[in-house]
Amino acid sequence: MKNSYDLQELTLAALLERSFALYYERECVCYVDGEKITYAHFYNKVQDTIKQLQSLGIGIGDHIAILSENMPHWGIAYFAITTMGAVAVPILPDFHTSEVHHILKDSRSKGIFVSEKYLDTVLEQEENGLLFAIDLTTLSMFEELNEPDLITEKFEQFKKSMNELREKFLLNHTALDHKQENLRISEDALAVLLYTSGTTGHSKGVMLTHKNLTSNAMSTRCVITTMPEDRFLSILPLAHTLESTVGMLVPLLHGSAIYYLNKPPTPTILLKAMQQVQPTYMLSVPLVIEKICKTKVFPKLQSNAIVRTLYKIPIFRKLMHRSAGKKLLESFGGKIRFFGIGGAPLSPLVEKFLIEAQFPYVIGYGLTETSPLLAGTPSGRPKLRSTGPSMDGVELKLHNYNPHTKEGEVIARGPNIMVGYYKDPERTAEVLNDEGWFFTGDLGYFDDEGYLFISGRSKNVIIGPSGENIYPEQIEAVINESEYIADSLVYDQEGKLIARIHLDYERIDEKFSANRHADSELRGDIDAYLEELRIKTNKKLSSFKKVSKFIEHSEPFVKTPTKKIKRYLYTS
Repeated sequence: MKNSYDLQELTLAALLERSFALYYERECVCYVDGEKITYAHFYNKVQDTIKQLQSLGIGIGDHIAILSENMPHWGIAYFAITTMGAVAVPILPDFHTSEVHHILKDSRSKGIFVSEKYLDTVLEQEENGLLFAIDLTTLSMFEELNEPDLITEKFEQFKKSMNELREKFLLNHTALDHKQENLRISEDALAVLLYTSGTTGHSKGVMLTHKNLTSNAMSTRCVITTMPEDRFLSILPLAHTLESTVGMLVPLLHGSAIYYLNKPPTPTILLKAMQQVQPTYMLSVPLVIEKICKTKVFPKLQSNAIVRTLYKIPIFRKLMHRSAGKKLLESFGGKIRFFGIGGAPLSPLVEKFLIEAQFPYVIGYGLTETSPLLAGTPSGRPKLRSTGPSMDGVELKLHNYNPHTKEGEVIARGPNIMVGYYKDPERTAEVLNDEGWFFTGDLGYFDDEGYLFISGRSKNVIIGPSGENIYPEQIEAVINESEYIADSLVYDQEGKLIARIHLDYERIDEKFSANRHADSELRGDIDAYLEELRIKTNKKLSSFKKVSKFIEHSEPFVKTPTKKIKRYLYTS
């Protein structure tokens, strides 16, 4: 038997065919409480879906969108589209309706796989250019459904226009050349067009090839060994490249099983699912593990005077962290050996706890444009605040290196780097040079072992009074250590550092409710607390990083799907 990484060619079709041949009897994609699909069944459903798409006139290079919550059939649609030579356009469910409409129009998608939950989002746009819509739950055309609650006037109008468009399309296209069925898709063929929603406010269509995606999936061998016996619990949106590559392609490459929730992931539902599945693999954004630590773990480590005193002694703190880590592991089902964290920086306070707790976390660093992984911490060998060495096959170096700070912009080259931005050669040229180097926009440095440390985004850097580089993300990490802080945003205002603070109001209410008799008293308590926190924060910072003012920000910050604050909304 070939090892887990051998592919005849770096295409999604080769990946699927190999996994079908090796693991056809094993479970592939499953609901936690429901349908379980084997690799053989998955492969056959992909082939049936390809035939359905071909019957609708879809061919090589056509764009097909996917809009849905996570489910087993999401991957079937993804592989059907890409392995027949068409291009998948995954759309993040978190996107606003207007963003969805923009993506459908800009990508020139000819059809869409959509769940019933998001059907109305599609129907709201009359001129969307779609020729058909397929129900992702059943893999049937929506027009073939007979449920009374779907037979609305609006839906009937949509069906009519959809059928007219399809008829025109088929009249203008000859029948598909059946030779296409035996056509091998090139490794460099476009597989996925993925629109990002970044912190700059500019939506970009990232073009990723078959080689980009499969090479990145295979590169994870330098971080963790994945086995057929592994069980993945998928909680991040599959339309995000971290989840689709590491949470879908990687397990499918190795014959592992992937489990999806068939209910919204409330804490209760998620906890129950973890106990049922006992996952060995999970992916998360930092916000999830940070919230667990700040609300469940850390308060217990400060529960009384004796515990607080012992906690200040390193040897006792480590023992307490180790004990808390075992309990945390049990709450995740007891079998986790890979808890991948990516998409945004992890709080150093939380990471220090995870290290001392011996919790099996791994930090991944990358961007949508890099499929996504550029670096990752090897399992069992983390370093505080580091994203680890480069992934297999990826070159990393620093551009505009500063010998004094030892920092520079991180640039990357490898088989995982995107082709470019869709219909946008100018912005492509800004980040991708003729030698294939991709400019990440992140500033960082390497240690002697090649571990990468990210300092912050180059666009976010604030220049201090004597020319120092101030990274707001680092100051925010210190502020966010408080259990009463939900989020913070640091920015420059007329030469002074200001921090907007969004409080965890549930915790704040608990903190001050005992001695509060009126809302005016709460107002005073909050103001006093923010000033106390500002003073405490500044004691941990260099003189040029000290914050002049903390301002309460009562509403949650608007964030990207990976939970990074959209800074341009508050600092421009």
